[in-house]
Amino acid sequence: MNKVQVIGTGSYVPPKIVNNNDLSCIVDTSDEWISSRTGIKERRISEGENTADMASKAAMKAIENANIKVEDIDLIIVGTATPDSFIPSTACIVQSNIKAVNATCFDISAACSGFIYSLDIATQFIRSGSCRTALVIGAETLSKIINWEDRNTCVLFGDGAAAAILKTSDIEGILSIFRGSDGSKGKALVSDAIPVKNPYVSKENLDKQMDSTIKMDGREVFKFAVKIITQGVEKLLEDSNCSLEDIKYIVPHQANFRIIESAAKKLGVSEEKFYLNLDRFGNTSAASVGIALDDMVEQNLIQRGDKILLIGFGGGLTYGGIIIQW
Repeated sequence: MNKVQVIGTGSYVPPKIVNNNDLSCIVDTSDEWISSRTGIKERRISEGENTADMASKAAMKAIENANIKVEDIDLIIVGTATPDSFIPSTACIVQSNIKAVNATCFDISAACSGFIYSLDIATQFIRSGSCRTALVIGAETLSKIINWEDRNTCVLFGDGAAAAILKTSDIEGILSIFRGSDGSKGKALVSDAIPVKNPYVSKENLDKQMDSTIKMDGREVFKFAVKIITQGVEKLLEDSNCSLEDIKYIVPHQANFRIIESAAKKLGVSEEKFYLNLDRFGNTSAASVGIALDDMVEQNLIQRGDKILLIGFGGGLTYGGIIIQW
């Protein structure tokens, strides 16, 4: 079985910064209300760039940082809940944009767990010998599915993309993987697609309304997230024979500071163990863990040999985690 190493990261966020005071001009809210409940101060919002545009820019940065050729990539996976189109996949658009002519490409839909799921899938491809070099991307243009009149959701989300390059290696860089789903709680976080519409659909079904904007049961998601972070961290540590002291940083999905606060308390660790940048970027769904990881790389917070624990949770409901040795 091949060993796998993460050899490069990249990220991209739109230049447009929308702070909490800006949002107070379009919806009944305030900086104090948002900050105290979420920890979010600002987020990046697309002024026209779509998911594949941002994904391609993050990908090129990761390729440069990994010091590989685009032609070396033989697998591209994009985790996204906001694709440019149903057909072609966002991954295929990225392939065309960056000219990764030798890659097999596909998207996955796991919402905020998308980056973790994509890392997991790419790891299995490389371990099995099906590919040697994989480009993994989490990318979202959430601003196109936000209800900008709903202050409970529009204040949470932002746009952005993150990428990582995984490659066969002599050293094992993936120490443990944790994943799962709970579809019974799927209605806690939803965004509808298009309705069934054909000549054989009854009038009753044709009249059914569907709404692609995000709707969320915040209380249910909060409880789920705290439980999953706690269980996920414990399971990943057990499977890798590591302790919390061995982990330099826990990099969670950047959803809400209160979630991290509660999870840290349950795990009995300092909140400083968790790397957070949600104050600057908000919740970017599938991109959030990857953006945080690349942020850490840019700040030289991770050194060779460090163990980093990534953990995500989101719509589906889905969850997953991974321990990487840098």
